[in-house]
Amino acid sequence: MSLTVKLDERAPGIHVVSPMGSLDIMNYTILQEAIDSLLQESPKMIILDLKDLDYITSSGVGVIIKTRKIMKNNNGQVLLVNLQPQIEKVFEIIKALPDQRIFKDIEELDSYLDRMQKKVIKEG
Repeated sequence: MSLTVKLDERAPGIHVVSPMGSLDIMNYTILQEAIDSLLQESPKMIILDLKDLDYITSSGVGVIIKTRKIMKNNNGQVLLVNLQPQIEKVFEIIKALPDQRIFKDIEELDSYLDRMQKKVIKEG
């Protein structure tokens, strides 16, 4: 199966990466190259919207883990949204993201980010 990757900048420094199709050993470099191009811009946040990702292998999981590590080392974040049940099961089985907050969809993520910003302003 094929893989396409859509990139969208939601706000300065906040990028949505939407892989579509099947992410495996034959095409994981497509996602890796898209993310590598974003990392050159030193983003604050990368949101991986996995709504249209149907299948993932360890190669694809490796891209996500590598991205998380790079972003963490640069004081950034990687957030996952819209995981299909089969994709969520892969992460669960290999315990790849045990401390990672996973959001149901973009709206839930936006609500969370809104609450966190209001909390910081209130405490500030």
